[in-house]
Amino acid sequence: MADQYKKAAFRMLFLIATPKLVNKAVGMFKEGNVPTQYIFHAQGTASSEVMDMLGLDGVDKNILMTMMPKLFADEMLKKLRKKLHLGMPNTGISFTVAMSGGSGHILQLMEKMEPEEKERLAERNETDMTDNEYSMIMAIVNQGFSEDVMNAARPKGASGGTVFHSRRVGNEEAMKFWKISVQEEREVVIILAGKEDKLAIMQEIGKKCGMQSKAQGIVMSLPVDSVVGLD
Repeated sequence: MADQYKKAAFRMLFLIATPKLVNKAVGMFKEGNVPTQYIFHAQGTASSEVMDMLGLDGVDKNILMTMMPKLFADEMLKKLRKKLHLGMPNTGISFTVAMSGGSGHILQLMEKMEPEEKERLAERNETDMTDNEYSMIMAIVNQGFSEDVMNAARPKGASGGTVFHSRRVGNEEAMKFWKISVQEEREVVIILAGKEDKLAIMQEIGKKCGMQSKAQGIVMSLPVDSVVGLD
């Protein structure tokens, strides 16, 4: 039961929004004594037609990532939706992804945020394992190929995505052994997709931007637990 509780009890919460709203959310998390937060600078990838439709005046985005107990995360999503008006033009989206584990220190910190909820968290384990309506698709490609990812994904149902830059850190000897040569500078594309579109989007990205292409991409998906800002 202890292992099962640890697997189901915690969530990673993502907020993809304008820098102004992300800063406001940081203040909300501090008030809620959320111990750890990370911010990444990113860009939206929606087409100009979609941007006009949504009333967005720019594509600059920040990604805020943090970790917390599930019930705490559920309440935080409601607060973010209400206070940041998520789902309205020029705002953003927020969603949670189940954590399968973590270091002892960070789990202890999160447990202290909501210690009285352990019983309820354990009781809701089976509910947490049901099918998820949305998934977070993550494509990691060579620098300059994020638009190729979106060109592959849009016809299969993706309305937009978020891009941030990263640097590959790996075992060079292992890379040589497997005859893999990948640029250090990489781009990460995050797409939130419905379950009916997920497989087709991933297959098309793999076909157009996979390891055998110039993009040398890999694609993966994670089940999204809850989401606000899409309606």
